[in-house]
Amino acid sequence: MIKKRILYAEDDETLAFLTMDNLVLHDYEVDKFGNGKECLKAFHENEYDICLLDIMMPGMDGFTVAESIRKINEHIPIIFLSAKTLKEDMLKGLRLGADDFLVKPFSMEELILKIEKFISRAKKNAGAPKKKFSIGSFQFDPENLLLSRGDVQVQLTLMETELLKYFMDHKNEVLKREEILRNIWGQDDFFYGRSLNVFISRLRKLFSVDESVKIETLHGVGFKLIIKK
Repeated sequence: MIKKRILYAEDDETLAFLTMDNLVLHDYEVDKFGNGKECLKAFHENEYDICLLDIMMPGMDGFTVAESIRKINEHIPIIFLSAKTLKEDMLKGLRLGADDFLVKPFSMEELILKIEKFISRAKKNAGAPKKKFSIGSFQFDPENLLLSRGDVQVQLTLMETELLKYFMDHKNEVLKREEILRNIWGQDDFFYGRSLNVFISRLRKLFSVDESVKIETLHGVGFKLIIKK
């Protein structure tokens, strides 16, 4: 069986040692870098299943690394591991295309669960039937994480794709906020609620050119994807 390969960027050697030790025990192959430029160079030269990125690193910060990775590969899951606790930093990471954000010190069990979840989802998407959706004047291709309108194509992240597919499976239905969080993120808490808001804002911006598509907020309840035609 081929081991799943992780690109891991962390300049704290003690934390890196402990994290790598746990990941190797769970049968992952890990390439660790303490410098953002070295991390990005490795991504260009190798194939990985998931990226774990610190934010504050010498050479190039994690935000810049993630942004560069997303220009190369929109599919690979990215998780930020950072001591930065400001909600603005977390939201910036998500806007740059990260799929999740863990604040140090984090639980190794939680990290392993998230890695397993994202790699499993990526594998599931790759092997899923090639089903496409029409959303007003848009075409949504979950397998390739694509949302297109005419000749314009937008690459979605894995979490944006999961969220939009969930909305499409329940289009024109009221979805409770906690129901979305549990189905997409696996838990309902404040940070994931903020993450959900970021992803919905991005989807709304993409759909704003088509008046027949709307993601409606039902305050105190949840959301509803409305497709009028």
